[in-house]
Amino acid sequence: MGRSVGAVAGSRAARAMAGSLGVFGAAAVAGLVAERRAIHRRRTRADGVEPIALGPIGGRVTTVIAGDGVPLHVEETGPVDAPLTLLFVHGFCVRADSWVLQQRDLADLGRMVFFDQRAHGRSGPSAAGNCTIDVLADDLYRVIRERVPDGPIVLIGHSMGGMAVLGLAEVHPELFADRIIGVALLSTSASELARAALGPAALLTGVVRRVVPGVSVGMRRTSGILEHLRGRGSDLSWEVTRRIAFGATDLPPAVVTFLENMVSDTPVEVIAAFLPALLDVDRLAAVDRLTATPTVIVVGDVDLMTPVGHSRAIAAALPEAELVVEADAGHAIMLERPAVVNEAIRRLVGRALAEVALPRPRTGAAQFLDAGMTGQVAAGERDAGGSAA
Repeated sequence: MGRSVGAVAGSRAARAMAGSLGVFGAAAVAGLVAERRAIHRRRTRADGVEPIALGPIGGRVTTVIAGDGVPLHVEETGPVDAPLTLLFVHGFCVRADSWVLQQRDLADLGRMVFFDQRAHGRSGPSAAGNCTIDVLADDLYRVIRERVPDGPIVLIGHSMGGMAVLGLAEVHPELFADRIIGVALLSTSASELARAALGPAALLTGVVRRVVPGVSVGMRRTSGILEHLRGRGSDLSWEVTRRIAFGATDLPPAVVTFLENMVSDTPVEVIAAFLPALLDVDRLAAVDRLTATPTVIVVGDVDLMTPVGHSRAIAAALPEAELVVEADAGHAIMLERPAVVNEAIRRLVGRALAEVALPRPRTGAAQFLDAGMTGQVAAGERDAGGSAA
């Protein structure tokens, strides 16, 4: 009887949630349709700035097999014997190519490793039950074990990738005491992401745990219809991407298109499979594992997906970390404010190298060792103008 009542309550909550989302979604779509001419003009306007080097990473391709047999697409750039490796972990609904502006600008730091998370990009499909933060953390561990078996590592994770980094810290803290000498967490969350997406009442009533799995199953069952409705490549899809992923930055339309193409390439079934794990994430306890590791946290103050409060919560648990809050920037911070992100990573590498002696490379892979790292700042929060707050 109890289970039956719970099922009824859950179904009512699901209908209420679906109804609310439907009303707000219809209103948003109606507004976008009404201004579709303006959207088309924004999308097709000629860029008044220098072209941005967008495109694939173009690195050496290898494959790492996950614990459940999923092949993970890996790309590597830079000298294979570089004394330092930067390992990038991308976010939800994109792929490794989302780091292309970091790869282009930070190539002098040494070797870089990128990989497509399971069911994303060129990696293999995953069973829905394995689309969890724990499994993503294990995938990351296997990439480290097979592609970076020795030497120091700086980990950079965006959004879901940051959650995977925290998951790795929870399960393999020994890596952060030995191999991983720096961590960058971009636009990510350690807990209570559902509060931002569904409101405070969601957590108090337990609606997330009761409703989201059902919504996820429903999305997978109706994926064909939803794929049609999302309008891949349309002006509407482009504008939704711009509004959700970016802030007030006057970006070249090509940047939005680049992201919209990656998001559109992610099947609805994949989006649905990961939703429960993302909304119910709880890795705040794992943040403590980073207390002895140089860390930088970067977030936009108008991030709709992982609001700035989530980054502040992580920073509060890591008083020695640097927190960079970018005014008027959104969720895709590495594409919207690449210069800020790249400089934050450089400062992180500088702090990490101040504590770790690297072996001399056999090639010219690390000119920065001789030139020295400059521009380091003390830990603390920085405003959009670059001054310590």
